[in-house]
Amino acid sequence: MPPRGPIVFVEHPSRAELDALENAIVAFNYDTTGFRDGRYLTAFVRDETGAMLAGFSGFTWGGYAKIENLWIAEPHRRAGLGRQLVTAAEGEARARGCEVIILDTHDFQAPGFYTTLGYVACGRIEGTPRGSGQTWFRKSLVPAR
Repeated sequence: MPPRGPIVFVEHPSRAELDALENAIVAFNYDTTGFRDGRYLTAFVRDETGAMLAGFSGFTWGGYAKIENLWIAEPHRRAGLGRQLVTAAEGEARARGCEVIILDTHDFQAPGFYTTLGYVACGRIEGTPRGSGQTWFRKSLVPAR
């Protein structure tokens, strides 16, 4: 085994460090599974000045999609934009050949919102953060027969 340095915690890693880590994981995943079709799944809504009002980020890879982040500016919440964004993500994922889409949310975020869109809880952890919980959801993108 080649020599290595100590484990060093970095509170403010650089974008280059984070990208290098992600790229190494993606390369491993590609080599291990043979699926090399990973793509970002990201969209934004902006105002006339270009300021971001809403958006989501995630990815598609190997027949599934994941929404990792979804955000809507406070004045635009509860007006249907979240539903439009998730529906758009699902449509793009379907167009890329994905059969399932997954995501997770904290109790203080939007678990009820996702259930109204047909997502089914498939995992849960309490204490993330303390006093709250986190739920993982999935939704089939394959039409029922």
